[in-house]
Amino acid sequence: MLLLLAEYLQQFHKGFAVFQYLTLRGILGVLTALSLSLFLGPWMIRTLQSLQIGQSVRNDGPQSHLSKSGTPTMGGALILSSIGISTLLWADLNNRYVWVVLLVTLLFGAIGWVDDYRKVIEKNSKGLPSRWKYFWQSVFGLGAAIFLYMTAPSAVETTLILPMLKDASIPLGVGFVVLTYFVIVGSSNAVNLTDGLDGLAIMPTVMVGGALGIFCYLSGNVKFAEYLLIPYVPGAGELIVFCGALIGAGLGFLWFNTYPAQVFMGDVGALALGAALGTIAVIVRQEIVLFIMGGVFVMETLSVVIQVASFKLTGRRVFRMAPIHHHFELKGWPEPRVIVRFWIITVILVLVGLATLKLR
Repeated sequence: MLLLLAEYLQQFHKGFAVFQYLTLRGILGVLTALSLSLFLGPWMIRTLQSLQIGQSVRNDGPQSHLSKSGTPTMGGALILSSIGISTLLWADLNNRYVWVVLLVTLLFGAIGWVDDYRKVIEKNSKGLPSRWKYFWQSVFGLGAAIFLYMTAPSAVETTLILPMLKDASIPLGVGFVVLTYFVIVGSSNAVNLTDGLDGLAIMPTVMVGGALGIFCYLSGNVKFAEYLLIPYVPGAGELIVFCGALIGAGLGFLWFNTYPAQVFMGDVGALALGAALGTIAVIVRQEIVLFIMGGVFVMETLSVVIQVASFKLTGRRVFRMAPIHHHFELKGWPEPRVIVRFWIITVILVLVGLATLKLR
């Protein structure tokens, strides 16, 4: 939106041409979303409190969580609002990738909003039934996958890239749709499972989103892509604005969500942010790198799968409680220790993911 204004004003003063630079608009995306989050955060927390939209806590969970009962939830709406406004202000709205990622984010956020609404407003402990949640996730995930497949201008945009291997790729064809579906839906649910402690999910999301922003910038530049031997995806660089907005909105939310949290993200934020990360990774053909950088999300998801499978097959539990962050809590780790150590793990994994740019 402001890019169009800058292009118009450029005819009166050449200085407005600076807004054509992706790096500048990416930084402005960060600052705009951060400012919106910090400005709107107190008002949103007061509003959620006045509406008595509070978190319900499981009695079978760690006893330290009982004090969190009643803490405002659905704070993910603050994140999505900040991301949406910032992206619309600074991104090139003629770019199809911007709209795909933005729409996937908002649609998955809508699923989470319905789930949260039923839990905290209608007092339905089950929220949105799992079958309907997965149904709508599948509809939106497949919709995005089919659109990206049908509009892909070249075969490289539907090819699976194997990191750390020079010229190693697997043409997927229609299989691209299946892979994209699993990446988007899987990422969405993985972040949602991780969102169980104050700030645990949002900081890894910010770090992974920032790293994906770097991949977007490099993949959208033909010279950098050729030099680094990564797929050149025309237009992908514009997603650095969305990634910047995600970073700013996430950090702004963390201001209020850090231990002890004043507000929780809820499914409205977790499902949306996970889907956004998955969609961006698919666009820049870095699904495997996302799997590496999002190792904390993967670990949380696998802990639930292992726990459920073990209990059904043997009647025994592998972990004291799943997802695995609760296991460490029940072992005696203070909540801040679990959070910060998981953050540190994410920093290491993100650096490993970025290192794949040169290890080819």
